[in-house]
Amino acid sequence: MGKRYPKEFRDDVVRLARQGDTQYSQLAEDFGVSEASIYNWVKQADIDDGVRPGLTEAEAEELREVKKRNRVLEEENLILRRAAAFFAKDISPK
Repeated sequence: MGKRYPKEFRDDVVRLARQGDTQYSQLAEDFGVSEASIYNWVKQADIDDGVRPGLTEAEAEELREVKKRNRVLEEENLILRRAAAFFAKDISPK
């Protein structure tokens, strides 16, 4: 994963990119970031502002947390099923 830039920095670059006075390539050179990063930041800002459809940063973060929690619950469920099977084989029917 690439280097994380502070939100204020990204917001400043997005603001300048949206003004349209400077090309992304020049902004990238001036700020020491890649053109792709600027493109992605502008795209995400458009989504967050409701200009473009997609997941906002908050929704994406929530989705990551839900997926992480789901993975943990699936692992716990698997452990419990294995433990139940282990103990069930020791119990003989009468």
